[in-house]
Order: sequence, then C-alpha cells, then structure tokens
Amino acid sequence: MRVRVIGLGLISALGDGPRASEAALRAGRPHLGRVRLFPLVRGASLPVGEADFPDDAANPLPRCHQLALHAARQALAGSGPAPDAVVLGTTTGGMLATERFLAAHEARPGANPYHSLHTVTTAVAELAGCRGPALTVSTACSSGALALALALRLLRSGRARRVLAGGVDSLCRLTYFGFHALQLVDADRPKPFDRRRGGMAVAEGAAFLLLTSGREGRSLAELAGAGLSCDAFHETRPHPEGEGALAAMQDALDDAGLQPEAIDYISLHGTATVDNDRAEARALHRLLGPLVQGPPLASIKGACGHSLAAAGALSAAVGALALQHGFVPANTGFAEADPDLAFVPQIGAEPRRLRAALVNAFGFGGNNGALVLTAPEAFPPRPADRPGLPLSIRAVACLSGAGDLNATLARLDSGRGCAGLVDEKSAFMNLPPRQIRRLKRLARLGLALSLAARPAAARTQEAAVFFGTGWGALSETADFLDKLQASQQQFASPTDFVGSVHNAPASQIALLLGAKGPNITTSGGSRSFAEAAFAATLLAGRHEGWALLAGADEYHAQWSPMLDAGIDSRAGAEGGGALWLGHAGDDALALLRHCELYGDSSALPALLADLGGAAAVQNRVGLILADTPDMAAEAQLAELKALLPIVPVWAFREHLGRFASAAALAAALAVAFLHRGHAPALTTGSAQNLPLAGRSALLVGLGHTLSAMEFARP
Repeated sequence: MRVRVIGLGLISALGDGPRASEAALRAGRPHLGRVRLFPLVRGASLPVGEADFPDDAANPLPRCHQLALHAARQALAGSGPAPDAVVLGTTTGGMLATERFLAAHEARPGANPYHSLHTVTTAVAELAGCRGPALTVSTACSSGALALALALRLLRSGRARRVLAGGVDSLCRLTYFGFHALQLVDADRPKPFDRRRGGMAVAEGAAFLLLTSGREGRSLAELAGAGLSCDAFHETRPHPEGEGALAAMQDALDDAGLQPEAIDYISLHGTATVDNDRAEARALHRLLGPLVQGPPLASIKGACGHSLAAAGALSAAVGALALQHGFVPANTGFAEADPDLAFVPQIGAEPRRLRAALVNAFGFGGNNGALVLTAPEAFPPRPADRPGLPLSIRAVACLSGAGDLNATLARLDSGRGCAGLVDEKSAFMNLPPRQIRRLKRLARLGLALSLAARPAAARTQEAAVFFGTGWGALSETADFLDKLQASQQQFASPTDFVGSVHNAPASQIALLLGAKGPNITTSGGSRSFAEAAFAATLLAGRHEGWALLAGADEYHAQWSPMLDAGIDSRAGAEGGGALWLGHAGDDALALLRHCELYGDSSALPALLADLGGAAAVQNRVGLILADTPDMAAEAQLAELKALLPIVPVWAFREHLGRFASAAALAAALAVAFLHRGHAPALTTGSAQNLPLAGRSALLVGLGHTLSAMEFARP
C-alpha cells in the first residue's frame, strides 16, 4: 500500500505557503525577530520565529486556530472530496486567548470556549467537511510528527482513505517565558549543532499534509514509514546516548522497509540546545556508523525557530518539498564544528536529487517520533497493517470521588453516586515520594491509576502508554501564569512549565514503569479517552505487547468552570480510569471489540450499522453507558433509546460527575461490571442489579461528536 502526499500547507517564520517557504530555505538565512504579539514589561525580546500573519482581534478564534485553518486551506486546495479523518498535533491551543482572559480577570462560566486543544481540531475538521474521526495529539514538540504517524496507521489499516494531518502552535507567554525559565533559549540566535550553541528560539507555525491511499491527485511525495518511542529517562532531558531517538529512527526505517544507506537527507530535530543536539548526534552515529557524513544532515530551526507541536509536521512538509523540487536545506546558524558531535551538518542549501528523507521530532518526556518520506514510487509499496482489534484487557483501575475501584463499586452498589474530588491521602499514598515531590494533581492521578491497574505479570519495559485528558494539567498551567502575571513577568516557574504540557502525566508514567514504547497523549475534550483507545487500536497491529490505556482530569476551582459552562463550581468532580492491555489469555477480564469515532453528531444510525446493526446490538449488548457532556447530547440520548428500545441506558455523568475524562472512569466500571456479571441497580433506576452474563457493555460518547467502545467477556 502506498500512502501519497497530495496536498501541502504551511506557514511559519519562513513564509506563507510552500513556494515562499522553499525560497526562504534555499536562501539559507535566519528569519527570526522580536515578539510583537504581546508586550514585554522589561528587557529586550529574545529572538522568536513569529509568522507574518495578522493577529485579527475581531476574529473570535484564537491565533492558533487561525494559523491552523490557514495552512489547512492550502493543503486542501483543489483536493476534491473531504478527508475521512483529521489528525492534529498541538500543545498551546487557545492559550494566547486564555492569557488575555486571565489578565482581564474574566471568570464567567464558559467564558473561554476555545482554550481546549480539541477546539483547534474541530475548527479544521469543520473547514475540511470531515465527518469521520478527528484526533487531537499533544505530545509536546513531537506532536506534529505523531499526528502524521497516526494518520499513516489510519490509512494502512483501511479505516480511512484520505487524511488531513499536521501540527500547529502559536506563540504565547506560556511558551516564551517557560523555555526562558528553563534556560533553553539563545539570546543571540539558535545555532544547531554548532560548538557555540546556546539554545533555541521559540516559534510558531502550522503545517498540514493531505494524505491518501488512493490514486487520486498528483503525488508530491509518499509517507513511507513512521517510528515511535519513549526515552523513559527524564521529564525534559533526552537520554544522553540518544537511545529513544535511535529506536524511533530504526522503527521508522523498518516500517518503510529501508536500510539507513537508502536515506538521502535527514531533517534533524536540532533544537540547538546542548543536550538535545548531543543526544541526537550520538543516535545518528549509532544508526549510520561510518555513513554518518553520507546523507546531508540539517535542522531547519536555525532558520525559523522551534515551532513546538508544529515542528515535526513543518519538517515533514519541508521534506516533501525537498523531495519534490530536488534540494537540501541549509543547517542555518552553523559555523564551527563541535568535536563532541563528530559530524558537520549541511552548510548551505544545495540542489540534490533525493529519493528518501528521514524526519526527526522529539519532545518533553523523551517522546520521540521519526518519519520516512520518499519520492513517488521510488520504492516498493508497504503491506497494509494487521487488524488492531480486539484488544485483551488484563487489569483495570479507577479513581473517583468515592475512592478506588472497590470503593467506587461499593458506593454505586449502595445506590449512591461517586461524583467529587479524589482523596489525596488514600489515592497517592503508594506513589514514590522522590518522583512526585514536584508533581501536582493530574500527574499524580495518572501515576496512581497506572500503578493500581498494573498486573503483576506485566512486562513494562517496552510497554506503550496511551493517555487521554480533556483539560490537561490545570494546576501547573494556572500557577505558572498566575506567578508570571503577579510578578510583572519577572518570575516564571520552570517546574510548573514542565508540568503544564498535556503529556506530562504519560511521561511520568513512562518514567515510573520504564515504558519505552509509543507514548501518546490525546486531548479531545469529552472523548479524550476514546481517542486514546482509538490510537491504541491503530498501533496494536505493529506494537504488540503490554500497553496502558488511561484517562484522567483534575478539577480546578478557577479554571474548570471558565473552560466548561457545564461545570458546577460548587460541586467539582474529577477522576479517571485505566486499562492494562496485553496478549489474549484465559485470565483476561474483558475484550475491547469495537472502538469507533465519528465527527458527525447525526451519525447514530451509522454507528449502529458499524456495530452490526440495531438488531445485533440489542441481541448482544446488556448495558449502554452514555456520556452526555453537553446540551446537544440530550436529543441524541432520546434517539439512542428509540433506536435500541430494549437495552438499558445509563447516563453516567449524573453519578460519576461532570469532568472531561468521565468516560475513562465509565470504561473501567464497564469492565468491572462484566467481570463480576452484573451492573448495580442504580444504572437502570430499578430495585435489582442488572445481569450481564453473556452480554457486552457499550460505551457511547454523545454530543457534537460521537464515539463508541464495546467491551465483552472473552
């Protein structure tokens, strides 16, 4: 199967669109300047890569959304039918707008509807007319590359034929001052792989690739392979020998069916920070050996800065341009070789015929992604992926206002709800003190869930981690911005900044477990957990072995109501659930048989058809757990009951609480219900428990988008 690139869209400090970006790269000059988007109280601006894109204050959409839509329009231009799926990587979302809300002391419920990351993806999906899956990936600076990796798996699995995928981030105070607080910014300019390198330049941008497994459109390049890994080493520093980077690059080459000597150009991550460049260089030496000075090696970040979540997608778009037009970009900023790195990057841009390019993107938490792009039909096609379902569930855990799984079940069995805040003393008492001393609420929830669910026999060294969170680390983000504002931009907490990224909990889980497999965080609002499960099914065909699937969200008294009008500030709720996935066996608690995502709120009939039809669903499903996060869900709930009149439906938020990842808690409970053979009477409002022997449980996410997960006994 060939996965072809038939559309490109990009905007960054390099320029607006493929043609302008290519011209800037051929020129080989830095395109960095001073901050214009927000005022600095004192001191000169550090160099940034700001896109020449007007900040339209009259547009209700934040700058990140606008950048994404602009690049998406370019990629979709003249493309024909709407894509079947959208996969987007982002870390900032509407943060620039959120900072303005905070400065204005805005506290109205639901005042900031565009803060959450998934709102960017929703805007792009609506623009594209996509009615299928729309996934939001947030893995720090590898987000864009991981979005493309998941898009590749979507196409290879046959679950989509056309996918729009990429990454976007806008400049904001959080990232500007956060990286400065970590002392990772060069006050002069970035010099990737140079002996005098002193750090990065924070930047912004957006890049999209329109991919197809069909024959339509003109091939610009092919996405031939993708590799994923996690260092499981440190929150911010890479493994000093580049072990995770090496694993991702080798995985990408294996996926593409190519040997290292087939690569004609390597687009390096190359942030110009001391540790990152050294680790990537050592990984390259281990991958290439004597060939390390064979293919041109270059980072584009000396020219345009580090665009964070957009970086991997932007480098992939540049790789496609290089393959299409036959040139190699310069490693801008390099002047003096570092003997410790033992290689010299590409000095200047030059014409060169290319057949294959390797693109690297690494992020906080040791989250690594690598992509292989090739010239059209330059190499044999790769086979389709094996089916990823069913997945075997070997252990389960949850946390709610009632406590752990046993306490939650006991509360529900007594006819009472579990909504509320998680008790820290009982939930976090077994966590390693050294690891959690700087962590706040969401990361601790994730760690507690991973330990509680972990089977004794689980081999975690190569395990994958899939984590869904709708709101991310609210405590760290709020504290960082509060301190920054209160100090008149004089103090920025490096600890809070590191903890503010959405993938911080998944990274901490990898550190705790030594899990070096794919590490993916999704942030799809109320369907964040379903997106994480969907990602797990996409990768299950290639990465066999143990995996943790979890989802959690914390309650924050100030931020939660501001971000979600449905949150009652007087009665906060939080929690999550976790499932350990492993090889099928007699000791499996349950199987995940179906996992579907729909971007169309009217797709309930299609959902049932994909599950085998209404009659088949009624014959095998004993309980429907319905997630009703917003007003749009009420009409759908009535429609669902009308389509499946004999199946009991439990709208679980009434009893579990209103928080973004309530579905993760519900999923854990669904597995527990099936394992013991009945659901509490509370789920049906009757006086008797609901028998589930020989039946399955269906978790349905309603609202503006739909999701479905079916759990069954082995």
